[in-house]
Amino acid sequence: MKAQLLAVATAAAWGFGGYFEKKGLISGGLAPQVGATLRTLVALVVLAAVSGPALRQLTTAKPGALLAIAIGGGVVAGGIGILCFYAALRAAPIQQVMPIAFTSPLFGVAAAVLIGGQKLTLRDLCGVALTLAGVAILGSR
Repeated sequence: MKAQLLAVATAAAWGFGGYFEKKGLISGGLAPQVGATLRTLVALVVLAAVSGPALRQLTTAKPGALLAIAIGGGVVAGGIGILCFYAALRAAPIQQVMPIAFTSPLFGVAAAVLIGGQKLTLRDLCGVALTLAGVAILGSR
């Protein structure tokens, strides 16, 4: 249950955060990459503060694990993903951007199946279908 509560907290933080990110981009007349850079700098300070002594784990972690996080989280999600998200926030209403942007679990499921060899259950497929249906409903105007 703790993981589910943390996931709900994640969704709330990203949802409310996205609202303020869009508001700042528009009211400040900022380019998406400037907003993304500011967001990342502030997040780096917060994350470094809460990580503290645990950062020593970087010295003993396997290089492949660090590379996976650096490429997947840093380049793909934290770089490309955030830049695209900010450009979308700048260009379209938040109620159109957020539902589409947060279909990311579908891509995570696809990667787990295609790359990680995980199996999909009927329940998984129903969840994917409901997610797509929700995006289609929210995205139709």
